[in-house]
Amino acid sequence: MTFATVMVSLALNQPNEARLQVAGDLAARFDAGIIGVAAAEFTPPLYFTTGEQAQELVEQGEGALQNRLAELEQQFRSVVGERAASLSWRSGLDFPARYVLAQARAADILVTGSAPPGMSDAFAIASPKDLVMEAGRPLLVVPDNVGWLDLGTVLVAWKETPEARRAVTDALPLLAKASDVVVVEILENSSDYDACEARLDDVVAWLGHHKITASARVEEPGTGRNVAAKLDAVAADLTAGLVVAGAYGHSRFRELVLGGVTEHLVTRTERCVLLSH
Repeated sequence: MTFATVMVSLALNQPNEARLQVAGDLAARFDAGIIGVAAAEFTPPLYFTTGEQAQELVEQGEGALQNRLAELEQQFRSVVGERAASLSWRSGLDFPARYVLAQARAADILVTGSAPPGMSDAFAIASPKDLVMEAGRPLLVVPDNVGWLDLGTVLVAWKETPEARRAVTDALPLLAKASDVVVVEILENSSDYDACEARLDDVVAWLGHHKITASARVEEPGTGRNVAAKLDAVAADLTAGLVVAGAYGHSRFRELVLGGVTEHLVTRTERCVLLSH
């Protein structure tokens, strides 16, 4: 159970320090290599012209992006330093999500930052909402206030879905290094309590077969509290440094319109979150 290669996605116009520190921490814990990746696409202005003037404008814009990508590479190498078994950098002039998704084939886990609420700039940001849906790799979302990967207590947010099963499997290398693992399910129906306990007992036993000691906790949402808020409250109560969860149990359209636990975890979380789809 290990990660041999960590990939970290950097943003042009967002802070990158936290995700770089966590990526470096991951590499040091697993003696892994790190690949830094970043991309951006030139955005023509609304008054875009044609001919030689247009070509000059494009060249200036792309030149500025290349300079920014070079700055990001320098930051990547400076922050990660010698903590990785190997170090490499990939960048390009392309839509960030498309570029990062293409590179994800080279890594075991993808590290990125949290997304600001609302719509993101597809020309400058590889949104975690897109990455988790299509990367085919576990995605570690790092909020800007985090400086290291705290594995003192890990909360596994369980739900009877394929995404949750995949997430806990993807997280096995991290769970094996955790001091305390708590598997939590938040009830949607109080009458389901006994069945919920049985599910969690199975998950705890399965983790035990992987030599990971875990405990189970059944929670009810509480009056006037949605599942995302309850999950945050439980994570705070446990002082969890990492939450492991399946991503997008409903359709992507419903998540975007109505919000949801996944939307909350990639935009408003105060701790690292490992998501799998």
